[in-house]
Amino acid sequence: MNNNPVCWFEIYVQDMPRAKRFYETVFQTTLTRLETPDLEMWAFPMQPEGTGATGSLVKMQGVSSGANSVLVYFSCADCAVEASRVAAAGGQVHKEKFSIGQYGFIALVSDTEGNMIGLHSCIEQVTP
Repeated sequence: MNNNPVCWFEIYVQDMPRAKRFYETVFQTTLTRLETPDLEMWAFPMQPEGTGATGSLVKMQGVSSGANSVLVYFSCADCAVEASRVAAAGGQVHKEKFSIGQYGFIALVSDTEGNMIGLHSCIEQVTP
């Protein structure tokens, strides 16, 4: 494998306006509507020259949200900042920022649809 293993992610939701508001609030960003037949998709911003993967929120008939076994980690300068916005945006913090040693820090939170997501910050970017 010559590339990073993740090239795209999808977070399935039931209430798109509520889920969109949650992610835009927590990450202080704007999602963009993707024109797709038979499903509703709102994409996270993409930096064509940047590293990592982008993805979208998806609402598709017959596909439920939450209780899945996929965990998407979002890059953050300091994951405690985004975690501090979660409750006010309607989500839940499961585990506050904690160290993962030389790999930085993570926090685990759930969105308004019951999907758990990870917040990750590199050790170089964070002041303890």
